[in-house]
Amino acid sequence: MRIVFMGTPEFAVPSLKALASEHQLLATFTQPDRPKGRGEQLAESPVKAAAVALGIPVYQPERIRRPESIELLRNLSPEIMVVVGYGQIIPQSIIDLPRRGILNVHASLLPKYRGAAPIQWAIANGEQETGVTIMQINAGLDTGDTLVKAKTAIGTDETAPELSTRLAPMGAELLMEAIHRIAAGTARWEKQNEEEVTTAPILRKEDGRIDWSRPAPEIYNRLRGFTPWPGAYTAFRGQQMSITSARPIANTSLNPGALKADKRRLLAGCGGETVLELLNVQLAGKKPMSAEAFLNGYRPTEGERLGDQC
Repeated sequence: MRIVFMGTPEFAVPSLKALASEHQLLATFTQPDRPKGRGEQLAESPVKAAAVALGIPVYQPERIRRPESIELLRNLSPEIMVVVGYGQIIPQSIIDLPRRGILNVHASLLPKYRGAAPIQWAIANGEQETGVTIMQINAGLDTGDTLVKAKTAIGTDETAPELSTRLAPMGAELLMEAIHRIAAGTARWEKQNEEEVTTAPILRKEDGRIDWSRPAPEIYNRLRGFTPWPGAYTAFRGQQMSITSARPIANTSLNPGALKADKRRLLAGCGGETVLELLNVQLAGKKPMSAEAFLNGYRPTEGERLGDQC
């Protein structure tokens, strides 16, 4: 089948490679190279790197909705298009081009977690399972009809990058199954139940700020979900401190945000009389450090609080 692929992140690479193994990939569209790291050197997306290695033509328009991009896609004349984390909204003028429509690999069990960050919010909200859905793109935000789904449990300590690594090949496998059904004429589309919709909006820096009035398990879930960005951060002595790893422990009477040194352990009080053990932290401008190194270097006093604005 003649296919145009649109994707950007590492999550999309298995789908690109799977398609290239069986179908004619006419082109890959991905985001323009962006500055990255301290040196602000331009870096190509994982999808671009994979497409170049596979010998697939790559296009990187700043805006996919511009007339020249639409005309390029029209001239390519794909039977079907596939979108996996492309990073731009697909306008109706493009949706109407491929005669078999546009498929999307979405990392949730739609209609749950529509939006830009389904993996992150599923973990942050304490979900015990998630999955991947292959849907037909329409003018709405992840509102199109679905074709196939697959479920998986979320590990109790699994982070967003770890879950993404597991879901990516699942998505590729489902995508191939979906295209096979479409080609064979056996596709059975299902409308989403609007009464079951939840959303997964794009992450903001503020989402990572720790609210110490939340119970420790909730804070821990958000830390796992918001790794690596925006992370989980608070304030200590007027400066930002990131919590890079932690774990909830048995309930202890400790006020929310209050610190306690328990031998070599660093404890922080949370809501509901729960406690989070801080395993590794990083103060602004400093290298990451263990809890023991933090205790030795900063010697927090009994009851000193986290969370005052920095």
